[in-house]
Amino acid sequence: MRIQNGKGEVGRGAQPRPKNQNAGMSVPPSSTALQQALVQPEQRRKAPPCGAACASGADVRGWIALVAQRKKLGLSDANAYTQAWNMVTAVNPFPATLGRICPHPCEAGCNRRDKDGAVSINALERFLGDWGLRRKLKLPLAESGTRSESVGVIGAGPAGLSFAYQLARRGYRVTVYEKQDQPGGMLYFGIPQYRLPEAVLGAEIRRILDLGVELRLNTAIGPDISVQQLSELHHVVFIGIGAGVGLKLGIPGEDDAGVWTCTDFLSEVNRGKTLELGAHVVVVGGGNTAMDAARAARRTGAQVTMLYRRTRNEMPAIETEIDDALAEGVEIAYLAAPLAIGREDGRVQSVRVQRMELGEPDGSGRRKPVPVSGSEHDVRASAVIAAVSQEPDWNGLGELYNGKIWIQTESNGAIGAGFWAGGDALGLGIAGLAIAQGRQAAEALHAQLRGLPTPPVSQSTIAASASAKPDYYPPKARSASPYRDVQSRLAQADLEIQQTISERAFLEEVSRCFSCGSCFGCEQCYMFCNAGGFSKLQEVGPGRYFALSLDCCEACGKCIELCPCGYLSPCPGPRACDS
Repeated sequence: MRIQNGKGEVGRGAQPRPKNQNAGMSVPPSSTALQQALVQPEQRRKAPPCGAACASGADVRGWIALVAQRKKLGLSDANAYTQAWNMVTAVNPFPATLGRICPHPCEAGCNRRDKDGAVSINALERFLGDWGLRRKLKLPLAESGTRSESVGVIGAGPAGLSFAYQLARRGYRVTVYEKQDQPGGMLYFGIPQYRLPEAVLGAEIRRILDLGVELRLNTAIGPDISVQQLSELHHVVFIGIGAGVGLKLGIPGEDDAGVWTCTDFLSEVNRGKTLELGAHVVVVGGGNTAMDAARAARRTGAQVTMLYRRTRNEMPAIETEIDDALAEGVEIAYLAAPLAIGREDGRVQSVRVQRMELGEPDGSGRRKPVPVSGSEHDVRASAVIAAVSQEPDWNGLGELYNGKIWIQTESNGAIGAGFWAGGDALGLGIAGLAIAQGRQAAEALHAQLRGLPTPPVSQSTIAASASAKPDYYPPKARSASPYRDVQSRLAQADLEIQQTISERAFLEEVSRCFSCGSCFGCEQCYMFCNAGGFSKLQEVGPGRYFALSLDCCEACGKCIELCPCGYLSPCPGPRACDS
């Protein structure tokens, strides 16, 4: 007899099913069931759409399942939280940080979205991150012992710190060189306090340093230490310099006082400096950084107008960030592009603006903005912030500079000759992606140094929307993170506006997960299999609750039809599961 457990392997400790368990129980055969006649099932876990879309590479379904299924697993709430936190921080040491700032692409693919709203994964991660901070949990080690190799990291941003963390937890000696007086990179200097409090980011960075990572602040590559010296001090050097240089607009009048790039402006704000912006600030751009700059400027009491050359439909900023900016009184002028900055006695007075219309799609896939002749007009301004794009600062890194804006690496981040890289230095992306690139480079380097197999890339089939059966799950409203009122936000510039959900809301929200592609122990297959092909396992875990005996299977396909999460699938061919 062949028995399969949740991983398609031989199951141990399966409990035999009582005879006549389903006596008197039947399900009317549907047309789907009839079509599935003579089809045997297979137990096969599939990658859920949330996990496939997670930039940081976290097993979203996995850590949510630990909490959602805690009672079936015999775990206390605290034990489940701790295990889930360890699972998240194994790949991402910044759960409280990303829980606040990530645009959560994982939620866009959630199969629950069209039923009653996607699972609030971002809010769940934030709760878990804050829970770990309150309990002062230590980051999990991957291996015991120490390594002889020394590793240098240029830049204490999300990519560099992620890389440092993954190697430190494997026993390597890591030194991080940062030219600024604070670690965090754009997490610290590019995100306002009202979105990411310094105390939260600082606490998560300190946990990384507690693993033995040495941090050298105010150390610029070039003036303070050369690339050649780094190569001599360390076996390997990782480049995580990010993209900290904001680009200018390329229009007349922007090279004097009263005009900032977004990175310079936000850096000054986050350092607590008081800037003379005047009463009317114009922000050019439509991304998340532009929103941060506009909302930060609004907190000085100024009237803020954003110029964006396309419409809201094409705006790259997160929808909620746009809504929040509008709620706080930021005005957005769509289909508008700056032509020049007008000055009087050297002071900014206005921005010359031209109306645009959308033409054919360009290389980005979005419709290209085309100037409307004769539409030029002036917008009042006392300061201008350019938030159009960013690029790396290659100053001091000439030995590594190949004349291109972005670093070119292999898929795992390797450059060659002992150098690796990741994060925004490879191209602009979100913080979660930078963290993932730092981790992937560290894992690949560790495998190389230890002579281990290259870390595999998951080939699991994504659990598509059709595989989950929303009607099986009871309706449950999506938990929303509490927000402070607009008046409070603007009165206290650094006040964090979005709050962490309550523990009760956290537990309610994890229960909304469909567990797409992974068994969650609903017992549908067990209850309705007339042949007794399913038996309970004594040792259970997320995705492992029942063993399947194909020798008992009548190939009716009923279990496949009833499986709500899409874990059971038809075998690819007749009796293929027996082969």
